[in-house]
Amino acid sequence: MGFDLPLGNDLASIRRRIEQAERLLESSFTIPGTNYPVGLDAVIGLVPVVGDLISAALGSYIVWEARNLGLPKWKLFRMMGNLGVDTAIGAIPLVGDAFDLAFRSNTRNLRIVRRHLDKHHPETRIIEQ
Repeated sequence: MGFDLPLGNDLASIRRRIEQAERLLESSFTIPGTNYPVGLDAVIGLVPVVGDLISAALGSYIVWEARNLGLPKWKLFRMMGNLGVDTAIGAIPLVGDAFDLAFRSNTRNLRIVRRHLDKHHPETRIIEQ
């Protein structure tokens, strides 16, 4: 589970940082006995209220990097909405923890960034094997 964090300000480096952040927050390990990936977002979210606020702060990094990429404001608002829904419902005990496993706001936000970059900057696309 190696993480590669490029330090450059070019579009490809920012894309890889966002992808690594999403992987860390949403699928960094699997639940023992299952094949279901979970990440820090779900684990930290188990701590009532404070955990959800920390998860929101970590997830806002993806929105901040998307802003640095120059995504339109409506896409940034949509990303903040995903994060807000995840934080608000995630704060509800038990129900919120199950919701965190299913909703995956960081994955949704990564999808928004990828679509934007694939359309406007196709040279940043990474071919996965």
